[in-house]
Amino acid sequence: MRTPEMFQVETGVHLVPGSDTNWVIVQDGDAVTLVDTGYPGDRELLLASLHAVGAEPSAVAAVLVTHAHSDHIGSAEYLRTRYGIPVLAHREEVPHARRDFLQQVSVGRIAAGAWRPGVLPWAVRALRSGGKKETPVAEPRELPCDGPLDVPGRPVPVHTPGHTDGHCAYHLPDRGILITGDALVGGHPTSGLRGPQLLPRMFHHDHGRALASLSALAATGADVLLPGHGPVHRGPVRAAVEHARGTAG
Repeated sequence: MRTPEMFQVETGVHLVPGSDTNWVIVQDGDAVTLVDTGYPGDRELLLASLHAVGAEPSAVAAVLVTHAHSDHIGSAEYLRTRYGIPVLAHREEVPHARRDFLQQVSVGRIAAGAWRPGVLPWAVRALRSGGKKETPVAEPRELPCDGPLDVPGRPVPVHTPGHTDGHCAYHLPDRGILITGDALVGGHPTSGLRGPQLLPRMFHHDHGRALASLSALAATGADVLLPGHGPVHRGPVRAAVEHARGTAG
């Protein structure tokens, strides 16, 4: 089993890189909130990361979904069925998590962009990690509408549509931390950009809405960003958003 690379952002908050995708562990005493779960092929690494912070899967109070792409919900249904852990998503992402429909970059669009540096190696890694494996969540639960969630860390959902219709970031206001998923990333193997950025246009269901949703992230006033791809970013979210807007294609 691979040893997970763990980045402790502060006490009780860890960013864990998997196969080109991150997940976040938030601890409060003996209980844990898990934000996203990586690719299906990251399962052993995911479980090892929980073990590394002294938590068993049974300690996970909830899996929060930023969005229902296969590289973010790869083990969500496994955790739900094996350990009874509820999987929560924004109401507009619930049917996506069930796979009533799919808002994900197509093989055709990837093939059309394969000439770009980094795209082909990334696609090969994605396939090896289970990126084309069906990973629906049979019974996802809808997030409450307003305010902090009653789970460890008390994260506040921030609806950020564009990458998918129900994409949701999670704000930890007492810690100044914003878990941004794919609404604002720190880098990606298919991007030559550095620093806070939007993913390349082909990955967004609605690029215009993804740009507009940056305003919701800026409004949080956070100063530590934990993205779905790329490293931790420390600095005012407003500055990160302006940088992303300036580099968006």
